[in-house]
Amino acid sequence: MNRKELNPDASPHAAYGARLRSLRESRGWTQDDLAARMEYSSVHISAVETGRKPPTLRFSRSADMALGLAGTADAFEREYREIKHGALLEGFPEYVKYEGRAVEIRLFNMGIVPGLLQTPEYARTVADGDVQRGAITPEQAEERVAFLAQRQAALVRPRAPMMLVVMDESCLRHAVGGAEVMERQLQRLVEVASLPNWVIQVSPFEIGARRSFNLPMNLLTMPDLSVIAYAESQLRGHVERETAVVLPLLTAYHQLQAEALSQAASVAVIEQVRKGIS
Repeated sequence: MNRKELNPDASPHAAYGARLRSLRESRGWTQDDLAARMEYSSVHISAVETGRKPPTLRFSRSADMALGLAGTADAFEREYREIKHGALLEGFPEYVKYEGRAVEIRLFNMGIVPGLLQTPEYARTVADGDVQRGAITPEQAEERVAFLAQRQAALVRPRAPMMLVVMDESCLRHAVGGAEVMERQLQRLVEVASLPNWVIQVSPFEIGARRSFNLPMNLLTMPDLSVIAYAESQLRGHVERETAVVLPLLTAYHQLQAEALSQAASVAVIEQVRKGIS
């Protein structure tokens, strides 16, 4: 039987199929074996593995049950939702795979509250704004909000990651939705700041040129203590794993934390802004 070589870099569907084959073969299963466990035909399994047929939500959930991945960071349902987000920036799905396993997550954002801190109402308003601009479809907006909820839920685990967040003051001042949406979002920031594994700092406008970054920056510390960086432009995102590139970014983040307000002072600013809109 001819075995088709797979190129996981060819497309998101190809990466999905290659991973499905790899996990199947690591268990010593044939396509018939997996098909029986998933209640699909072996022809269907083959078509997904080789990228000839796109996965569906039902297929992904069935694969997760068969492979013991349901509810984990490596779930095929999670990967399916990433693929469905055609509006996601290039590079972001790759980043999310690392995010689900990180032991420390450092975030810097401007203008918009970081996704992992957004309330459902705030996230919905942001997604609806993209729909109104024609950037994504209503269906993609639904998927985006659901996917964000999954990412947030993945942070609640037995060994929760340490979350270090620096937000430019513009994240607090930029009105998203009405007063009620913003009031609830700011309240959420205050609540999260009281959790033992979260540190939230505000980078005030007064920092000026001393601010380390002019674009959003995510830095992940993995279980082996390696650090992965993720940065976005307007057009694409990029995951960087090279130590020589990542370490200066980590240094810049530490410098940013030193310039930012303390957590207590940051919470006071958040409360001040909150009272101003209520």
